[in-house]
Amino acid sequence: MGMSETADSGQQARIQVRIDKWLWAARFFKTRALAAQAVGGGKVQVNGARAKSSRIVQIGDILRIRRGEVEFTITVLGLSAGRGPATVARLLYEESEESLRLRQEEAKMRSLLAAGQTMPARRPDKRDRRKIREFTLKDQDGEEM
Repeated sequence: MGMSETADSGQQARIQVRIDKWLWAARFFKTRALAAQAVGGGKVQVNGARAKSSRIVQIGDILRIRRGEVEFTITVLGLSAGRGPATVARLLYEESEESLRLRQEEAKMRSLLAAGQTMPARRPDKRDRRKIREFTLKDQDGEEM
């Protein structure tokens, strides 16, 4: 009988999972390659320090994950080498209250900033594009003098 990929807490201590694989399994990134790229690019910190993709995740590690404009501060609760349903993935970590509050505030600020901007009713036609080009070229000429 083989060991399942998501194991009980007794077996979890023996499982060794790389951070890129764990981030993928916990559904922070869509692919393992994206997770490895984020770790390599310094977007993931483990216990306050930058990590490599090959770093082994341990239960109790505190991870700071930056994905675009959103930042998560989480504590690792479980290990999994395989990607499963989102409900199972959610049990692998716990997000801190402060992180959740900050994320909600930032989302509210982004929505307020976006509320003031409206999309044009249509794409620029030939005449509009010509006007845009003239305007941007005029801007560039003014800066060179």
